[in-house]
Amino acid sequence: MGTETAAGNTPEWLLPLAQRNDFVFTPSPRDFTVEEIPLYEASGEGEHLLLTVRKKGLSTWELIDRLSNHLGIPRREIGYAGLKDKHALTTQRISLPAKYAPELESFEHPSVKILERELHGNKLRIGHLKGNRFRLRFKKVLGVQREKVDRVLDWIEMRGMPNYFGLQRFGNDGTNAGEGRRIVHGETKMRDRKMREFLVSAYQSRLFNDWLSRRIALSRLLEEFEEREVERIETLPTGSLAGTKAQPHFFRILPGEIMEHYPYGRIFPAEDLAAEAEKFAARDRAPTGLLPGKRIRRAEGTAALYEAPFDDERIREQGSRRYAWVWPDEIHRRYVPEKAHYELSFTLPKGSYATVLVAMLRGSFTG
Repeated sequence: MGTETAAGNTPEWLLPLAQRNDFVFTPSPRDFTVEEIPLYEASGEGEHLLLTVRKKGLSTWELIDRLSNHLGIPRREIGYAGLKDKHALTTQRISLPAKYAPELESFEHPSVKILERELHGNKLRIGHLKGNRFRLRFKKVLGVQREKVDRVLDWIEMRGMPNYFGLQRFGNDGTNAGEGRRIVHGETKMRDRKMREFLVSAYQSRLFNDWLSRRIALSRLLEEFEEREVERIETLPTGSLAGTKAQPHFFRILPGEIMEHYPYGRIFPAEDLAAEAEKFAARDRAPTGLLPGKRIRRAEGTAALYEAPFDDERIREQGSRRYAWVWPDEIHRRYVPEKAHYELSFTLPKGSYATVLVAMLRGSFTG
């Protein structure tokens, strides 16, 4: 995933994580690589062809457009597990009907290389991946900057990071969420079904990000004040935050929280708050936030008081829940002093953004 490089362009919901740290990171194939981690191996037989594709300077949709035009097939026949950044060197899997294999032989593009072709029994669907492996290189990382990056990385390795949607989710000009809201509220119409779903999903993502910022603000208050004091500040009923101050993790779980086993599993309500908080700190499960829509479970109790302002019952698309907090894994760092370069690699679960981790490294977010 890409990242915004100018501190002045950081949106309000990201400000707590993005205090100024002036190293240079410009997403490009030279300094930013993304490798998709497959959910499963190809079966070796079936009616679909799984392609492992390396690309640069193209978004996933642009890659699909090139393939569909060359093969003369609708874009909907081409499957993908996740969208990959345009401004990076990325490797991901694409699926298409195996009957088009002969036509694929003549496909050429200067920014695309097909690394593997394997038969499989089903079309690749959104979410059919474990996660992504990122490699980044920061420049002009001098002594103070290096110490700050190391300090925040230490914090992330121990505690994880908030699972915000990244800036690219909202479009180059940041207007996608607003367009989605206008569609939901009947202020504008969008006949293209896929574009409507895309814009509404951006609106859902904005609501989630705003909720997550609100919850991080609450956790900060609980770091500084006693539960009763925070209840008064937040105008909550007495006892609403009982059992939150003593929790071992920075991000506090609330009564009525909807939890999910980590890194995947079923959702369920938090009943024993202390036990759930311990298991959350042990990375066994994590709290979830709402992507509003139909047929999705809402939080209850105190958690519902914080969720409700970021819900929108007019959304008719399918809702879901998303981890509020995730843990980067396989973090490796290397500093090159003669060039003042800082090289970093890590993996994230599917749907999580390197944007957010980079924003944290630009600042001093340490709970």
